[in-house]
Amino acid sequence: MTTALDTRPTGDGARIALIAAAVAAAGMLLFPLATLGRGGTDADAVLLHLSGRLLNLSSYQDAPLPPTGLILGLGWATLALLVATVIGALRRATWLWITALLAFVLAAAAVLRLDATLSEQVGRVMADTALRPGAKRQLRNFYAGGGMNLGLFLPVLGGLIATGAGLSGRAWWHERYNRLRGLLVPVSAISLAIAVGAVVVLIVQPAVNLSGKPLGLVGGWLAKSDLVYFVYSSLFAPVTSLNPLLDSLKLATPLIFTGLSVAFAFRTGLFNIGGPGQLTMGAVGAMLAGVYGPAWLGWGLLPLSIIAAGAFGALWGAIPGVLKARFGSSEVINTIMLNYIASAVFIFLIGTDTFPFLGRTYHLGLKAEGFEARSEVLQPGAQLPTMLGLLNVGSGGQTAISIGLLVALVAFFVARAVLKARRTGMALLIAVIAGAVTWRIGIPVNIAGSQLNASFLIALLCVAFFGTLMWRTSTGYALRAVGLSPKAAEYGGISVARGTVLAMTIAGMFAGLAGLHYVNGGALDEYRLKGNMPVNVGFDGIAVALMGQNTPAGVVVSSLLFGTVDTGGLEVSRQLENVNRDIVTVLKALIVLFIAAGGFLSRRLTDPPPPQLVAAGAGGPPPGTHLSPDQAALERATPNPNVGQSSEQITREGGK
Repeated sequence: MTTALDTRPTGDGARIALIAAAVAAAGMLLFPLATLGRGGTDADAVLLHLSGRLLNLSSYQDAPLPPTGLILGLGWATLALLVATVIGALRRATWLWITALLAFVLAAAAVLRLDATLSEQVGRVMADTALRPGAKRQLRNFYAGGGMNLGLFLPVLGGLIATGAGLSGRAWWHERYNRLRGLLVPVSAISLAIAVGAVVVLIVQPAVNLSGKPLGLVGGWLAKSDLVYFVYSSLFAPVTSLNPLLDSLKLATPLIFTGLSVAFAFRTGLFNIGGPGQLTMGAVGAMLAGVYGPAWLGWGLLPLSIIAAGAFGALWGAIPGVLKARFGSSEVINTIMLNYIASAVFIFLIGTDTFPFLGRTYHLGLKAEGFEARSEVLQPGAQLPTMLGLLNVGSGGQTAISIGLLVALVAFFVARAVLKARRTGMALLIAVIAGAVTWRIGIPVNIAGSQLNASFLIALLCVAFFGTLMWRTSTGYALRAVGLSPKAAEYGGISVARGTVLAMTIAGMFAGLAGLHYVNGGALDEYRLKGNMPVNVGFDGIAVALMGQNTPAGVVVSSLLFGTVDTGGLEVSRQLENVNRDIVTVLKALIVLFIAAGGFLSRRLTDPPPPQLVAAGAGGPPPGTHLSPDQAALERATPNPNVGQSSEQITREGGK
């Protein structure tokens, strides 16, 4: 007997494919296809449009430009496939994913060909003996600054999205597609924030034109749109180079701690806005243990500082938890007030060396000498090592990063997938063995140094602790039950008051451990508590938790995103006159705004009913179900007998 399978994309999938392909096709017509070179300021460029038009806005008017015939041919073929994808999406055609995949492949091929062409130009310049060293360096940077522009980036991204959406009708892909629905709100929020940020850039930043030639309407638009790509490519550039990547991880580390703090409280139905105060008190605790702990402990001062940071932060979080559990007072107000108290304690301890009390002046002795508000330097045993110091397995002065940590991580997830059971302990043992065996294998790198310290590893351990406690223990189940419905949890025998205090205590501990990054890790260039410690990362944790959907993995990803754009914002401020690091603040604010207004997406799209329920209501099988022709005809002709009947009618007929 033959079987029939409806492989057409779902309605939602077809709409997503339609939007992705249409935006990509419009981008190829409206924006520059590629950048053939960038001048001395990195913002003046030589632009190539799909029509074949060249727009040289740089000061290198006489520089030979690479051939573009093949790139343009691939671009036109990509556009034709995107148009076919749009038509297929309108018809919900089964071949939709094929044209989308081909569009992605051709656009990627155009990008690779462009990069190869520019590399050939760089090689030609470096081999030219007639050029002076200074001119060689300038021309090399000119060609190296080229690459794809919006006209190629959008087809690559849009083709990939449309391919996945076009496969949504297949049962094996439909399950995976549904699992990704949780990403729709943050991804949509980020996309909308980027779109609004692009409008801001178009408004505030004039086009960069060093050629001295009039641009005209079309040329002016291409130059302005290139600024948008330049800004965003600069913001995300740190992921392509090791030194900026380490700087991004350094900025992301405290965000992981504070994001976990906010996310943990959110999961339990609480709003912890006291991250700045808890971070401050954690830093104070780490300083007291690291500076004034007994010297005979040696390296034992480091775990003592870690415990002190977590304990001080936990105490500062437990206070509003107790107040809410005992008196029902708002944790939002209490945590905000405690932020001010923590700030006052912070200033009192290291802001001055003496203080008056009841007519007498007392010497506190915690402030270091000098006018700057700072503590004494931590003892060597309390200082966290840098990640380069931990992972460097090179010899003879050469820096080589060990691959052991990466191998252990890959081995853990592969072992978990192969074992298929809850054999976390066995997978962890395999990961440790794999990491130990490959630890001495290193990758040579050329790096100037980095203040990324071992607090990053502590942050990852906190991520694992969050996930294990919340989803692998009965305590986590009780905390989530309290967050979902306190009354139902109490009816089920769960202590809401105990859960509230415990949740705020653990949330405060996460934020308090962030102080290790600044005090013990020397992230502010000194191993001491300093008055310029950026406690506002406690508030940034709210945005991180919202964008990460209050999950540990989501917090890590959103922290890395924020750390990356913070690092890239420095480059944007250096290159452009009217666009500075404030664009990063605007993007963060817009992301939070759009996530908070998550209702702009249909509930049917973000949280659809199960396919079985839809099939039962519609009298048909779930999507992707195999049916014979006779079964399909029967399903189309036979309505659901329960639809339109009351439960009494169904019971009465069943009794017959």
